[in-house]
Amino acid sequence: MDKDKIDKKDHILDVAERVFSQLGFDGASTRTISGEAGVNMAMLNYYFGSKEGLFLAIFDRKITSMRTFLQNIANDESLNAWEKMNTYIDMYADKVVVNNCFQKLLYQEMAKTRKGDLMDSIIGILMANAMELRKILQEGIDKGQFNKDADMDMVIATLYGTKNYIINTPQITSALLGYDVQDDMVIEEKLKPRIKNYIKNLLKAYLLAENHTEFKN
Repeated sequence: MDKDKIDKKDHILDVAERVFSQLGFDGASTRTISGEAGVNMAMLNYYFGSKEGLFLAIFDRKITSMRTFLQNIANDESLNAWEKMNTYIDMYADKVVVNNCFQKLLYQEMAKTRKGDLMDSIIGILMANAMELRKILQEGIDKGQFNKDADMDMVIATLYGTKNYIINTPQITSALLGYDVQDDMVIEEKLKPRIKNYIKNLLKAYLLAENHTEFKN
């Protein structure tokens, strides 16, 4: 695909992400999205096929980039398991602890009880990333760097759940933390460093095996 087509496709996805986050999947229409993107319906259908295809393309674009990063970390033989986790926590906080349309869209859809092929596809995209993280955790256990009885699924839930609570309940967490978690400057200067420090200390204390005290510094 040439650069002009890639740029046009990305433009449509940017607009669609914003419209879906404002109106939800059910409330948004491809006609509205094509109008705001300044493209005709034929072009939108050519690239994405349907509203469901467009919706999934938004998720796939965002999540796939993180999966590639995770895979690169997992395959880096110069890093031990904790260094891989440490690197991922930094990247995860930088990428997802943000006040943007995609995080709002993700929360809206995952909070619904919607069933069917669309939700199954979204869950599949998200679970692929969770499984890449699980590989890093399993490596640490197999090599004796992490506690052999560490609950990998709960580690993943802790990492993702902390972000979800803070970002998706901003009124509560702003009152709890004492600053506006929707303010971009506050996010960069206060929230991200605090989340990184907390998650690293929490998971380090839980994961590291007693015989690997050298990682605890």
